[in-house]
Amino acid sequence: MNEITRKPDWVPADAGAEFTTSVMIGVEGGHDGIPGQASVAVPRRPIPRRRRLSVDEYVAGVLAGDRNIVAQAITLVESNAPAHFDMAQEVLRQLIPNTGNSIRVGITGVPGVGKSTFIEVLGLQLCELGHKVAVLAVDPSSTVTHGSILGDKTRMELLSRDIRAFIRPSPSSGTLGGVTRKSRETILICEAAGFDAILVETVGVGQSETTVRSMVDFFLLLMLAGAGDELQGIKKGIMELADALLVNKADGDNKVRANAAKADYNRALHYLAPATKGWHTRAYTCSAANGEGIEAIWKVIGDFRQQTTASGVFEKRRQRQTLDWVYSMVEEHLRASFFSHSGVDSIRAEIDHAVIEGHIPPTVAAQMLIRKYEG
Repeated sequence: MNEITRKPDWVPADAGAEFTTSVMIGVEGGHDGIPGQASVAVPRRPIPRRRRLSVDEYVAGVLAGDRNIVAQAITLVESNAPAHFDMAQEVLRQLIPNTGNSIRVGITGVPGVGKSTFIEVLGLQLCELGHKVAVLAVDPSSTVTHGSILGDKTRMELLSRDIRAFIRPSPSSGTLGGVTRKSRETILICEAAGFDAILVETVGVGQSETTVRSMVDFFLLLMLAGAGDELQGIKKGIMELADALLVNKADGDNKVRANAAKADYNRALHYLAPATKGWHTRAYTCSAANGEGIEAIWKVIGDFRQQTTASGVFEKRRQRQTLDWVYSMVEEHLRASFFSHSGVDSIRAEIDHAVIEGHIPPTVAAQMLIRKYEG
């Protein structure tokens, strides 16, 4: 058997040798190589390509709640292609008047605490209460291949089948906390599509989760009872930012330990400044396995929204987050501009070598690069 030179249909036209799959010629002698069985040539059907939508079509589709167009709009804003940036920003500009009508809840916790299971149970309950739920689930990206499994839909099987819910797994792309400018823009698209409960599940890597605090209204930290002293540093870092602590897996033989952990956390929270002005952070228990305590924590979130809206804190936080977003994008642009600068690129290899060999200190190297960039 000989290989055919053409590549499979799914391989990009400009792909190189990284796509090793190739098409093989079938065996001689008829169907499946059996003598006397004639082969039937099946005409190849052209694969239809998805038509590129216009800005108006994106906007109209999102506002109509068309899930397919919502997904395409999110893909548009997640794209790193320069050609997509201007269109994505124009789509967002037109959608912004229809955003801001949701409660944005960030949910974090150490791996294994049961974030996905908790979100599924909470999401299903919210759907039954008449809410439209959007889950933005951030999967860790590999530092080696930069790929992600994006398996949150498989962990939220029931919720992913509910037409009142929308689950969008996204790669963290190496970003601490797994949230970036694109995560914020995805929230706006979901709000414009009519989703009034936005649940952001983060990677769960400790103090880097401060990033999610800057894009949500309510920050929920899931905990485990008896996790051990090795997690105390992580706990304190996030406890100072959380609007509520929730000890998960409070069922069966673990229920007593979970209640004891809740009491311990409440004592510790007594000595910490509240994450939100005028709101007292407390610890609670729940069981994502049997649903106990899920309804109660949503009531806490509702009380938080009502209290902070009345005091003006809710709106002030949204305003501050928008300004933080502006300057984070400025920093992102300056970083990209610096590393794409031709002058900087021309001397980086030489300076890197000099630093590695110990010929110049890092501070001097940084100054040389900056002068090159500014000059």
